[in-house]
Amino acid sequence: MRVTIKGLLQAAAVLTVLFSVIAMVPAENAWLQLFTHFRLQYFAASIVFLAIFAALREPRYALALLFTSILNGAMVAPWYLDDPVRHDGAEIKVLLANVLSSNSDHARLFDLLEAEQPDLVVLLEVSPQWATSLARLNTTYPHRVVEPREGSFGIAMFSRLPLTSAASVSSGPLGFPTVVAAVGVSGRSVQVVATHPMIPLGASNYDARNEQLKGVARLLQRTPGPRMLIGDLNATMWDLNYGSLENKTWLRNVRHGFGVLPTWPTFMPLAMIPIDHVLVSDEIGVKDVRAGPRIGSDHLPLVVTITL
Repeated sequence: MRVTIKGLLQAAAVLTVLFSVIAMVPAENAWLQLFTHFRLQYFAASIVFLAIFAALREPRYALALLFTSILNGAMVAPWYLDDPVRHDGAEIKVLLANVLSSNSDHARLFDLLEAEQPDLVVLLEVSPQWATSLARLNTTYPHRVVEPREGSFGIAMFSRLPLTSAASVSSGPLGFPTVVAAVGVSGRSVQVVATHPMIPLGASNYDARNEQLKGVARLLQRTPGPRMLIGDLNATMWDLNYGSLENKTWLRNVRHGFGVLPTWPTFMPLAMIPIDHVLVSDEIGVKDVRAGPRIGSDHLPLVVTITL
């Protein structure tokens, strides 16, 4: 058998079509759900291969790729084309960063905070070493909750705005800390939940992530008024369980109208997916959303300006 460039292109096109279709299967299965995270890549690949096979006058491949371009485009385009929900009111800048527990280049985070001057900061993978370094923020951010952990599931929240209540709660089933805080903004109280569930590789980890997301949803369901969910949810917007989270909490992703904004993994730029999220309730408007620069982590920060 001879390996040809055309044959390789055909094989890649078949895989693009196959993965795109598999990602549509609404099955509660850890391995099938992994295919859902790469919609942006499927869309880009479908467009490229469609152009190639149209130029090569290969109608069967071109038609199949036209179908997958439309299929994936319908799930990607709205994130760029939707109108953001905008409200007049006080502006609050939120910065979310998974800092990576093994990252020793702490100065890059502090440079980013100095440049952005966020009002509310949520940091994930906060190790005891990170917690020691983060103590320098105590003057600038007098209100805080810091729950360091060895490994990847420590968490911290720093705020310039007063926290009328703040606590770390244990999230089932693995006991990872979740921060629940009430942030005072112009005489109003905004309930903020920050969390970081397990990466869903394998059936048991997948179930653990989903159980933590369900617990977070229950927390938010009990809370009236303006609400925010902030965290590395280890799920993209196309994941079945992410959709369930939105449906149960009536929150929306701040990305609407600003793009997909992939944040992980920085060491594989072409495979990056959006797993770091800020979700808000209807009372909260969104002025700006963007991914921040590299800070030595395998995640990019997310910088969000909301209005209330």
